[in-house]
Amino acid sequence: MIGQNKVRDKDKYAMIKFFKLIKQQVQSKHLVIALLSITSVVFTACKVSYKFNGASIDYNKVHTIQIADFPIRSAYVWGPMAPMFNNALKDVYANHTKLQQVKHGGDLKVEGEITNYQQRNKSVTSEGHSAQTELSITVNVRFTNTNNHKEDFERQFTATSSYETTKSLQSVQQQLVEEMIKDLTDQIFNATVANW
Repeated sequence: MIGQNKVRDKDKYAMIKFFKLIKQQVQSKHLVIALLSITSVVFTACKVSYKFNGASIDYNKVHTIQIADFPIRSAYVWGPMAPMFNNALKDVYANHTKLQQVKHGGDLKVEGEITNYQQRNKSVTSEGHSAQTELSITVNVRFTNTNNHKEDFERQFTATSSYETTKSLQSVQQQLVEEMIKDLTDQIFNATVANW
C-alpha cells in the first residue's frame, strides 16, 4: 500500500509538472502571437523605406540615377579594368534598386575616376623573398543627391586582394580584379543609397 502511494505521488507530481510545462508553452505562444500582431500593426502604420536588398531610397522623391563612366587616372593600368568596373557599378544599381538610369539630370549622380591600381609585396619568406603580393584598386567617388545635398560627398574607396608570388599576375589578374570590383561596387552602393 505504502509503495503504491509513493508511485501515485510520483505520477501526480510528474503530471502536475507536465501540465505546468504545457501551460508555460501556451502562454509563451500567446506572447509570441501578441508580439507578432503588434509588430505587424507598427509596420503597416508606419512608412518604412528600408528594403531587404540594403537600399533605403524614398522612391516618391528619387526616380533616376546618373552614373558616369569612371576613367582610369592611375599610372599603372590594366585595359579591361575600366569597362569591367563601369558595367559592374551600373549593374549593382540596376539589380538592387528601382531607379531608372539616365545620361543627364539624374536625381542621384555618381561620378569619379579610378585613381590607383598597384601591386606590392605583402609578406616575405624567411629567406627574404616575397611570398604574397597584394593588388589594390582605389576609386575616387563624387556622389550628389539633388533632393538632399546633405548626403553629397566625395570619398575614396579601396579594395585589395592577394595572390601567391609563385603565380604570375597575368594568370590571376582577371579573377582578382573581378573580386575587387565587386567589393568596390558594394562599398559605393552602401555609401550612396544604403546610408549605413
